[in-house]
Amino acid sequence: MKTEVKAAKAKAHRKPLPKWLSAVIFLVVFVGFFVLFSVPMGLSNMLSTMMKTAYQLLIDTVLYIMAIAVLMGAISALLSEFGVIDLINKILSPLMKPIYGLPGAAALGVLTTFLSDNPAILSLADDKGFRKHFKKYQIYALTNLGTSFGMGLIVCTSILGYAGQGYGNLGAAVLVGLFGAVIGSIVSTRLMLMKTKKIFGTEAECDLIPSEVIGEREKDAAENKKKLGMRIMDCLMAGGSSGVKIGISIIPGVLIICTIVMMLTFGSSESGYVGAAYEGIGLIPYLANKIQFILKPLFGFASGEAIAVPITALGSAGAAIGLIPEMLATGAADAHDVAVFTAMCMCWSGYLSTHVSMMAALGRSDLSGKAIASHTVGGLVAGVAANWGFRLVALIFGF
Repeated sequence: MKTEVKAAKAKAHRKPLPKWLSAVIFLVVFVGFFVLFSVPMGLSNMLSTMMKTAYQLLIDTVLYIMAIAVLMGAISALLSEFGVIDLINKILSPLMKPIYGLPGAAALGVLTTFLSDNPAILSLADDKGFRKHFKKYQIYALTNLGTSFGMGLIVCTSILGYAGQGYGNLGAAVLVGLFGAVIGSIVSTRLMLMKTKKIFGTEAECDLIPSEVIGEREKDAAENKKKLGMRIMDCLMAGGSSGVKIGISIIPGVLIICTIVMMLTFGSSESGYVGAAYEGIGLIPYLANKIQFILKPLFGFASGEAIAVPITALGSAGAAIGLIPEMLATGAADAHDVAVFTAMCMCWSGYLSTHVSMMAALGRSDLSGKAIASHTVGGLVAGVAANWGFRLVALIFGF
C-alpha cells in the first residue's frame, strides 16, 4: 500500500505538457502513422486492409477465443467446485513455488492455456476458488505465465505434422522448443513478479470479485446442499457466463493491436496492394534483416527471412506457424530453426494484443506495459535457450 501511495505522489508531482503542445505532438504522430502505411499501399488500400483485417480478426480469432473462454470457464468452475484446484495446489506447490514463485494452483493455468489459448487463464483468475491461493502481487503475473504456454498444443502438433516431409528431426526440435518456452516462461513470470512486488508488496491478499464477497458463506452453504446434477449445471452456466464476459473484454485489444502488428509485419499480395485483409508494409522483417549480425548468434537462424516467424507470432501464433512449411520447403529454415520457432511462437503467441486485453480484464490496464516488457525479455530468452539447447542435443545425439 505504501509503495502505491508513493507512486501516486510521484505521478502527481510531474508537470503535464501544455494542452496545445500535446495536441500538436498527437497530430504529428497520428498523421505520421497513416502516412507510413498510405505511401506504399495507397490511402484507399490502407483503409480497406485495416477494416478487413480487423473484421477477419473478429470473426476468425475473437469468436474462437470467446468459445475457448466459455468452455474453459465452465471447466474451471467445475474443477473449483469439486476441489480439484485445491488438490493441484497441494501437490504442485513444492514445484511451482521455487520455480515460478506462484502457488501450485498456477499449474492449472499452464495446462489450460497449453491446451487452448492465452485468455483461457482469465477464466481461472475470475474464479474465487482459484484466486484464494494467490497474493495480490501474484495474480497479475498469471498473464505472463499463461501467455508463455498459449496455443502450445496447436503449435506443437502443427509443426510435428511437417515431420514426415524430410525436413530433419522435427520431433526433437519441438521438444527442445518446449524446453525453451519453459525457460522463457520462468524469466517472464519472475520479472513480472519483481515489478508487482514493488507495487503491492508481498502481504496484500488477492481481491475477490465483489459479487463473490457478498454473502459468500451463506451461498457456499446453500451450494453444498444442492443435488449433484444441479451443482454441475450451475457451475457450467456460471463459468460459461464468465467466459462470455472475458471474450467481449478482449475485443478492443485484439482488433486494434493485432491489426497494427500484422500490417507492420506482412507484405503485399502477389498481385500488389489490393486492399485485402492481412496485407502490410513488411517494416518489421525489413528492420530485423538490418540487425541480422545480432540475431544470428542469439537465435542461429539459417536465413534472414526466418525472423518473420517469431515477429509474426507477436500478433498471431497461428499465422506464424503458417509461414514455416514454405520456409522449410525453400531451405530458408531447418530443424534447428524449428526449435527456435516452437519456443518463441509459444512464448510470444500474440502477446502484444492479448496482454493489453488480459490486463484490462483483470482491472489493471496500467500494468500492461510492465507485463509486455517482461514478456518481451522472456520470449527472447526462450529463443536463445532453444537455439543453444538444440545445438547441444544435436552434438550429443549426432543429428
